[in-house]
Amino acid sequence: MQATLKQEQGPRLDWPLAAALLGLMIIGMAFIYDVTQAQEGGPSFHTKQGAWYLIGLVAAGAFCVVNYRWIARWSTLGYAFGLLLLIITLIPGIGVVRGGARRWIDLGAFLLQPSEFVKIAFIFALAHFLSRAPEELKNIKNFWLALLLAGPPFLLVLVEPDLGSSLVFIPVTLGMMYAAGIPARFLNRLLGWSGALIFLLLAVTLYAPESWRRYVPIQDYQRQRLMVYFGRDYTADLPETATERERQRARQQQSDDSYSIRQTLISVGSGGFWGKGWGEGTQNTLGFLPRGAAHNDFIFSVIAEEIGFLGGLVVLSLYSLLIYSGTRIACQARDRLGRLIAVGVTIMFFSHVFVNIGMNVRLMPITGLPLPLLSYGGSSVISSLLAAGALQNVSIHRRD
Repeated sequence: MQATLKQEQGPRLDWPLAAALLGLMIIGMAFIYDVTQAQEGGPSFHTKQGAWYLIGLVAAGAFCVVNYRWIARWSTLGYAFGLLLLIITLIPGIGVVRGGARRWIDLGAFLLQPSEFVKIAFIFALAHFLSRAPEELKNIKNFWLALLLAGPPFLLVLVEPDLGSSLVFIPVTLGMMYAAGIPARFLNRLLGWSGALIFLLLAVTLYAPESWRRYVPIQDYQRQRLMVYFGRDYTADLPETATERERQRARQQQSDDSYSIRQTLISVGSGGFWGKGWGEGTQNTLGFLPRGAAHNDFIFSVIAEEIGFLGGLVVLSLYSLLIYSGTRIACQARDRLGRLIAVGVTIMFFSHVFVNIGMNVRLMPITGLPLPLLSYGGSSVISSLLAAGALQNVSIHRRD
């Protein structure tokens, strides 16, 4: 009896979650090596990715040692520090600009992307706030305070600009508020007004005259991605007096802007069921996929081309196991705080996977949102493993 009680109360690793993480890291390591062999200096990428996997695993292990309830008590401080890092990132001379976006802080051998870690700090802070008595959540003041907590990170990440990462805060916030027991009437009104605002912004972005579009907080390249996604004809913006040369220039610009999505669709479609074989994907080796994004945003299209539908199914199965494990941990949590942390992390993982794979098959517009543990990048890898560590933390300490 004592042995059974000791086994029940002792730390228990969630093995399905661990198996999903291990499988994703093995595939990620293999394809980072494969993709970057075709690039100059490519062999160093997989070495760095392996180092980040190791650092992330050590950090996640350390994260599991401390009870999540104690971490949540200090979550407000972590949230404030994360906002400070986001503000520092926006300062010229400190924040690193790449591709027109200021999202990184140069730490020498490592480019830190604060937005990846702020997501985790925000989840803990919001879970700590929402884990109060259910009767208090029926007060509309607490509903607005929860939204106010989500506002600063959303806006600061949006200003970088990083539309993809900023949008992740929306489903995470709504999902955690719903799981906490915020009255449905509050959430329905929020969804209604938000939907109307998004529709208005899209209508102005896609169809309004240029003099109107300057009032919409969106970059030119983001508008181009939306126009490509919705199939908007570039020549429709030209005046009736436009010459044939101007129309031809607009068509060429549209072709250039849609180049990446065309190549990803070719890559995914040409793999067939079995794929062309590891290292035999012509879209990557011949440089049709953008060199700077094949190992980041478009890693899934490389996997689909080289190991086919079957390989894509394996990747989706591993992510399904990860999300299922997070859902199960949330359901088994013994307190509201643990349940809300697990819900937030699970929704964050789902949002990343849905958006990234969706943009590879044109279900979603192209955004710079990494695929957890598969896309190349130190901040993304370490933050993903920390988030998985948070799930393991809730699982291990739920009986404390």
